[in-house]
Amino acid sequence: MLALDVATLREGTARLDRHIAPDAMTREQDYRVLAPVVLEATVSRSRARVGIAGQATTTLELFCSRCLEGFAVPVTSTFDLSYLPSDEAPVGSVEVEVADQDINTAYYQHGQIDLTELIHEQLYLVLPMKPLCKDDCQGLCPVCGANRNSTPCTCEASWTDPRLAGLKALLNENDDA
Repeated sequence: MLALDVATLREGTARLDRHIAPDAMTREQDYRVLAPVVLEATVSRSRARVGIAGQATTTLELFCSRCLEGFAVPVTSTFDLSYLPSDEAPVGSVEVEVADQDINTAYYQHGQIDLTELIHEQLYLVLPMKPLCKDDCQGLCPVCGANRNSTPCTCEASWTDPRLAGLKALLNENDDA
């Protein structure tokens, strides 16, 4: 775990520049970190509140939602977050109205902010909803499963729902009449 110790931070602002090796990042289901993560941020502390504003830059391997092939994509995530001690977090099932400034508020425990968790959250936020290796990706053949981008496929992709066979027979009868 890569952590920022709040006790070592002085009141005011300081720079936070870290280069995190890809193997130091845990492998996620939706992506794999290919290049070092460059974390450049400004940390500000005011009593127990810690603000971290900056960006994380790296290259991720995503998997195409059409052909399932892996591909590299450079990503940059810009963030502006506030951290409070976990003892200030709302407890239990108490309903609390969340204000706009509270959306970017997280809580730290044991006097440490987990930077690895911060980076993972930011990377998830920049992931595309439907990753594509290229805009004109042809995907997989629904019949034989071949990758249409690399293998020519001559399968006929027409499929008829057997539940509609009776309706098709009626339409064919009407065409003959």
